[in-house]
Amino acid sequence: MQSIKEIQDGIIENFELFDNWDDKYAYIIECGKSLATLPDQFKTVDRLVRGCQSQVWLHAEEKDGLVNFQADSDAIIVKGLISLLVRVLSHQTAEDIVNNELYFIEKIGMQSHLSMTRSNGLSSMLKTMKVKALLFQEAHKNN
Repeated sequence: MQSIKEIQDGIIENFELFDNWDDKYAYIIECGKSLATLPDQFKTVDRLVRGCQSQVWLHAEEKDGLVNFQADSDAIIVKGLISLLVRVLSHQTAEDIVNNELYFIEKIGMQSHLSMTRSNGLSSMLKTMKVKALLFQEAHKNN
């Protein structure tokens, strides 16, 4: 199992292969296309990420001590962005998700190339994932 840091470093290396943002956006779109389809049963109002201009559904479950995320969006760039977050944070412990800072977004220059609404949406997606992990972590403390 790769650590959150190792996965982020791999994403940074992938983005370094591209010389311009058109190619980076194309890569983000491809990442979104490769994201596993979220079953319709999880495309519910309670799974919509608040703070996103696009519709983003996020489902989280914990199995064998690891948190797994599934997601989808109705916007291609946003679907690519959530796919990167899913790649980094899925198959990790709740504690690791809560305690690790995601630096790859800044390192690849993503924040400066997103519109304000997409940047806010990205922050909302990350916050929602961390809150879900925190809920799993708290559930362990109470058991």
